[in-house]
Order: sequence, then structure tokens, then C-alpha cells
Amino acid sequence: MNDAVGAIVLAAGFSKRFGNNKLLAKLANGNTVIAQTTLRINAALANSVVVTRPELAPMLSAYDIELRVFDHAERGMGATLAYAIDFAQTWSGCLVCLADMPFITASTYQVLAAQIADDSIVIPSFQSHQGNPVGFGRHWFPQLAELDGDSGGRSLVKANPQSVIYFPVDDQAVLNDIDTAEDLDRFQSPA
Repeated sequence: MNDAVGAIVLAAGFSKRFGNNKLLAKLANGNTVIAQTTLRINAALANSVVVTRPELAPMLSAYDIELRVFDHAERGMGATLAYAIDFAQTWSGCLVCLADMPFITASTYQVLAAQIADDSIVIPSFQSHQGNPVGFGRHWFPQLAELDGDSGGRSLVKANPQSVIYFPVDDQAVLNDIDTAEDLDRFQSPA
């Protein structure tokens, strides 16, 4: 068993507010959103898997990522995460990462992964605001595998406040997911 914490990268959304596929949008440094997100995750963690939907898979397969295709992404983020957890069974925990957060630093992923214990849920906070990625110890994998709908792991966080660790980070990017083209422009920063 590989006891390392890994990353599940959720890349199966529909980019409705962005107008086109935001994961392939170019950043100021020339990388796409998905490329920079996965480069930073892979610099921090030995294990990662990117979960996407069938129509995005051909576009994302050009990147150096472990890609898994979920045929029912329309069921929501919770269902996508439930599908993805099957690929994490040898990990000691997972960071649930959003593919549209390309500015989180590798060191932030590393420090968050280091906080994950078997039965903990780790949520980064920046200036008292909760962000992403959220980390789950392997104790939570069976419950994550049962998720459905669009709430992701929020239901586990709400139902288990005694297990939640709010971990302060100095990386504002944990708050900055890209939903619109305006968000992309606003969050641009040198890589």
C-alpha cells in the first residue's frame, strides 16, 4: 500500500458561467488553467488523478496527467468525487482539488497534505475564509464513495465538525476558483 496522500483533481464541470472550456483558457504565462493546476499539484504530491467527462477527455489527454473519465458528470461534483475515490484506495488520504484553481502554490498543497491524519478533514483558510482543496483522511473514503449530487464533501464536513481542522495558509489562491472570464483576468499572477 502506498501510504502517501494523493490529489483527486475534479475536472468534469461544464464551465457554464465561463462561456467555453475554462480548463483550456490560457494564463498570462502561456500555460492553460488545467496545465498549471496539475503541474503545481504534481510538484507537490507523488499521486494524483484527474477526473473528467467523456467529451473533455480528448482535449485533456495531451497533458501529462493520470486521466479518468466519468460518464455521469451531469450528476454533480459529489457523484464525480464518489467515482474518483475508487482510484485513491491505496492512499492514506486525499486532497480534493478543483481543476480551475491554477494559482495555488505547490508548497500549499504540500503543507495541507502533511496535515491530513486518518480521521481528519483539513480545510485551508486564508484570513478566516475557507478555501480549497479540502483534505480527507482515508477513514472518510467509504463515505466519499457514497456521495451523489452537487454538494461534494460538504455534507461530511457539516456532519463531522469534530474532525475538521481549519488550517491557516498564507496563499490567497485557495479562495480563487475561476468561474468567469472576469475571474481569470482578476486572478492572473506571474507563475
